[in-house]
Amino acid sequence: MDRQQIIDRLFDHYERPRHYGHLEGADMVHAGGIPDCGDTITLYLRFDPAGEALAGLSFEGRGCTISQAAASLLCEQLQGAPLSAVDALDDQAVLDMLGREVVRARPRCATLALNTLKSALARHRAGRG
Repeated sequence: MDRQQIIDRLFDHYERPRHYGHLEGADMVHAGGIPDCGDTITLYLRFDPAGEALAGLSFEGRGCTISQAAASLLCEQLQGAPLSAVDALDDQAVLDMLGREVVRARPRCATLALNTLKSALARHRAGRG
């Protein structure tokens, strides 16, 4: 993808987010944010019966194009994914998924959704869901 295609994809996910809104039957609701810039994300997670995969994932949030588009793209990518797939993701993978050149000035915004999701999974595994 060239730079303009990456920008267009981010704006598309920002303007028409996928998996946006409250998830019926969510097993967990987990919020995260970046206080100094005001971006917020609330994730709704539903786990498979064994608790080892994301049977459903949605979000609500406010903030910049990058943080909200990243949440949309991540929710789209991880529907039905095993938790091990989330564990395998890191900030660098998310920056690559979003288009590193376009989001390099806003890495905290770009990784807010992933870091919030990882925090939620830590809570889930600790039995505090």
